[in-house]
Amino acid sequence: MADIQEYFDTLREKRIAVLGAGVSNTPLIRMLLRAGLNVTVRDKAARDRLGGVAEELESLGARLVLGPDYLEDLTEDIIFRTPGISPNNPHLRQAVKNGSELTSEMELFFRTCPCRLIGVTGSDGKTTTTTLITEFLRAAGYNVYVGGNIGKPLLPDVAGMEPDDFAVLELSSFQLMTMDQSPNIAVFTNLSPNHLDYHGSMGEYIAAKEHIFLHQGPEDRAVFNFDNQLTHDLSMAAKGQVVYFSRRQTLDQGIFLRDEAIWLTNDQGSREVLPLADIRLPGVHNIENYMAAIAAVDGLVPDQVVREVARKFTGVEHRIELVRELDGVRYYNDSIGTSPTRTIACLESFPQKIILIAGGYDKGVPFTGLGLEIVDHVKTLVLTGATSKAIRAAVEAAHGYAPGCPDILEIDDFADAVKAARAAAEPGDVVVLSPACAAFDKFKNFMERGRFFKELVGQFQ
Repeated sequence: MADIQEYFDTLREKRIAVLGAGVSNTPLIRMLLRAGLNVTVRDKAARDRLGGVAEELESLGARLVLGPDYLEDLTEDIIFRTPGISPNNPHLRQAVKNGSELTSEMELFFRTCPCRLIGVTGSDGKTTTTTLITEFLRAAGYNVYVGGNIGKPLLPDVAGMEPDDFAVLELSSFQLMTMDQSPNIAVFTNLSPNHLDYHGSMGEYIAAKEHIFLHQGPEDRAVFNFDNQLTHDLSMAAKGQVVYFSRRQTLDQGIFLRDEAIWLTNDQGSREVLPLADIRLPGVHNIENYMAAIAAVDGLVPDQVVREVARKFTGVEHRIELVRELDGVRYYNDSIGTSPTRTIACLESFPQKIILIAGGYDKGVPFTGLGLEIVDHVKTLVLTGATSKAIRAAVEAAHGYAPGCPDILEIDDFADAVKAARAAAEPGDVVVLSPACAAFDKFKNFMERGRFFKELVGQFQ
């Protein structure tokens, strides 16, 4: 671990490029400029889209390269990439070949953070698990910083962190792809095909995720989903203490279910940690999220604190979030359902057949398994967005499908799709937005999509 000012001192004679002037990199840019360093900010956005940020950064001494050719002549000595730009980008590959050092804001945070690090990755459940770990630690009296893929960039907070504090980080494959350090406690919730439009292959996606534990030492802890074959297989390469959690099997060592409760067995014995009745979040996937979080904080947080948090915790926005009940119909926002596996977990959370709003940006992930689950769990399917026809084809090809089971509506306009779902609903029904796709075909991100859905539902009379 290095002091951040000492690190900046090593950059005095270097030319630095920061790719992307978005939320994660802007604090980094300000810190570099205030340290008196030579910084070029490169962003594909036009100047008018950056608004006042452009003027602010120039006033601090930045050189701006903006627009579609922002990666041309990328010759700086140090390049901080934004997670949205793959290190496989031809411009970045050429720059590295020519001697540039490629890094990121998150890699710098790992290098300079003085406190204990807990990292959470996986295809599904990252945010809820990260939030639960944070809530457990705070309730137990620790000073906790939360960031990574959620919260805010933590680099500006490094100077105020103490060794006994915790930083809890949700880490995406984009962030992990070039990491050469791992957190003290790594949590791998599960793994399934996702972001193949970015990674190009499942192999690259898996290789990126592995960095959350590959650089650990023997004193570190790595938590894996025993029931997920991919994460179970990957656990064999872990160098630290491996802790498994399983919803389906009783484990000799690890976290598991018994008698309607979450149990933990380790070298000190076996004990009941959390009755399932205390968990207020619907769905078996949230039981797994609790298991992963409990495995992460074992030895740090008393079981009584875990139970107290569970009885109060009602979930994270956009994750099977109850929006309202109107005319006997319940409306749920699960806009975080950006992959088929997430939406399948959502469908399995309800005991009845639901009205599902799905579809969005195409990440190159197949919908075959989702089609089968829709036939089993959906009475009316409202499709909207770029993947509508692909999802429809998967449903109609699924075993057990018959015309009208489910009813399928294709409505391109999102607002009209939500209105159609309401029109199809009767008292006692459940309407869920869980798109199984990213939001980029119509929205900036899944949060914007979810909030628009809530706004629309809130306007129903």
